[in-house]
Amino acid sequence: MFVLHVALQGCLRGDGVAYGLTADTGGHIRYLLDLVRSCAQDATVDRIVVATRLFDSTLGAAYAVPEEAVSGKVTIVRLASASPGYLPKEDLHAEVASFADGLVSWIAAQPTAPDVIHAHYADAAAVAARVEDRLGIPFVFTAHSLGRVKAAAMGHRADADPRLAHRIAAEETALARAALVVASSRDEAEVQYAAYAAYDPGRIRVVPPGSDLARFQGAQPCPRVDATIDRFLRAPLRPALLALARPVARKNLAALVTAYGESPDLQARANLVLVAGTRGDLDDLDGGMAGTMRELLALIDRYDLYGRVAYPKTHRPEDVPALYAYARVRGGVFVNPALNEPFGLTLLEASAAGLPLVATDSGGPNDIVETCGNGLLVDPRDPGAIARACLRILDEPGLRDRFVAGGARAAAAYDWDRHAARYHALLRALGSAEPPMRDPRQLLICDIDNTLVGCDAGLSAFRHWRSEQEGLAFGVATGRSFHSAMAILEQQASPRPQVMITSVGSEIYHLDPNGVSYSVDRPWREAVSRGWDRTAVRAALSDLPDLVAQGPLEQRTHKLSYFGDADTVRRVRARLDAAGLPASLIHSHGRYLDVLPPLASKGTAVDHVRTLYGLGEGNVFVAGDSGNDVEMLRAGRQAIIVANFSDDLASHAALGHSYVARASHARGVIEGVAHFRKTLAHVA
Repeated sequence: MFVLHVALQGCLRGDGVAYGLTADTGGHIRYLLDLVRSCAQDATVDRIVVATRLFDSTLGAAYAVPEEAVSGKVTIVRLASASPGYLPKEDLHAEVASFADGLVSWIAAQPTAPDVIHAHYADAAAVAARVEDRLGIPFVFTAHSLGRVKAAAMGHRADADPRLAHRIAAEETALARAALVVASSRDEAEVQYAAYAAYDPGRIRVVPPGSDLARFQGAQPCPRVDATIDRFLRAPLRPALLALARPVARKNLAALVTAYGESPDLQARANLVLVAGTRGDLDDLDGGMAGTMRELLALIDRYDLYGRVAYPKTHRPEDVPALYAYARVRGGVFVNPALNEPFGLTLLEASAAGLPLVATDSGGPNDIVETCGNGLLVDPRDPGAIARACLRILDEPGLRDRFVAGGARAAAAYDWDRHAARYHALLRALGSAEPPMRDPRQLLICDIDNTLVGCDAGLSAFRHWRSEQEGLAFGVATGRSFHSAMAILEQQASPRPQVMITSVGSEIYHLDPNGVSYSVDRPWREAVSRGWDRTAVRAALSDLPDLVAQGPLEQRTHKLSYFGDADTVRRVRARLDAAGLPASLIHSHGRYLDVLPPLASKGTAVDHVRTLYGLGEGNVFVAGDSGNDVEMLRAGRQAIIVANFSDDLASHAALGHSYVARASHARGVIEGVAHFRKTLAHVA
């Protein structure tokens, strides 16, 4: 497989990247270099090329070198475009046509054409779309950050800046044209992209990037690095609140300085350390970075923070582990106050180095903190909330210890080898489509958690069994969102479902003919919308005692999710009935409560799919393990309860017709299907 990456922004080189050298020389370059190095380890990958702009600049001679070997399989190719010098991302739209012409010529001169192009940022996607038009090479897209999100975070109108409007238009094209969109987090896939007209959730995959965390685990202080910080501070042994980010407005470092400056308690407990890129003279900084640095310096002066705030001018890439170690040995905290953080590699690095986190609640940190349990999320626009979160970690040793322990999970959760394996499986699938079954004779729908997955050996047996089932369409029904469900299925190497019933039956997706992407079932969405007033339901429940909302990512257009016990469920039902608001309530595991449109459930969704496939009730098998499977199992004539069930499912009055398997997890599913097939054969 030959993969061609296109990345026009920033100062890209194979090693020694000067992060922060320009406003666009940031995390996406680190992501790309780590990705290609990991991908090069795969024996099925023959060649990887990164195509970027060639330019002359005082920034360095390396960027005018046409070709740079990174490793045996990886090469950086620099191609000229209309403008000879360095350009910020806001001006790159003018280079798309000329760069695309150069890239087409370069591809034509190669012994073999790339199998797929991976475009990084919107301008690269605009190039890839032109190449696809001329050469037919499909492309995948990674946004890294989005123009609409930036505009919203900065409080700007998206159409107020013509250059931002160009970027957003290119992002719309990318979402409409890309064969697949690779997102880093559920927030990106389900919230950020949803602001676009071309948003199509079924063509987005959440594949969290890895991070080379080995060099951060057990990171040790460096006297030279310590000295660059300590020279600013009167009491250098105090805990350090460390921020590491480019000085651009979106990183919101000013809010952190304000939080510190307005909190005497925080100033008494800790120092503030701002590692804001690398700079010489302020006037020489790229783009808006000079203005941001002046704002930070003005805030330090306004609050008279001299002796309590460090802001070193430079650091080397190899110094970063020592920066984290500096804060760790002083009992400090890593703070990321960005207005929006698409992913957050520095959060993983700091966590692996042993630091608890205070992070923005906008973007990828939601996923990181949920996965690792390594910090607190805050509203980045609320300096008081930032200060309170920092003080809480500093003042509660048990909480700090728990967050530090959570950081040890980061390396396992965010691993480049795991990322590369899933990424390559998707690329290969795009190149060798396995379209869904057109006329299935039977249909099997499984719950995911603790039914299909939960036992590695059982899932392995299921994969083999599934490969031998001619005429059987396979699908899943889950309380998870589409992207959450797809992530765990691909992580576990599950057979790809033909149909995905997600968000407790309120959404349905069907596998596309390319065998990789999915399309939303629009008739089902229209059906469940009837009689559903989400705003009114949410308002009616807003002041109900003991009803606690689940996280923002668990809330969907046709689903409101809460925590609550059985008594809470009864009060929710009474409140909705009194308000005349029809809704379906699904309670599971004694604590999860989903409020859905009256028509929505796993059971009604399965029946919709059965009708769509033209199958009789006797040709459908359903399998589950918990309370949120009751409606599906109740409605299914051939219902399977796996042996590891919860919520006293086997004794449920409405499920007497179900087959309770002796085997657990996926083996129980296989056993149940065999039981009902035998019964069908006997009846016949």
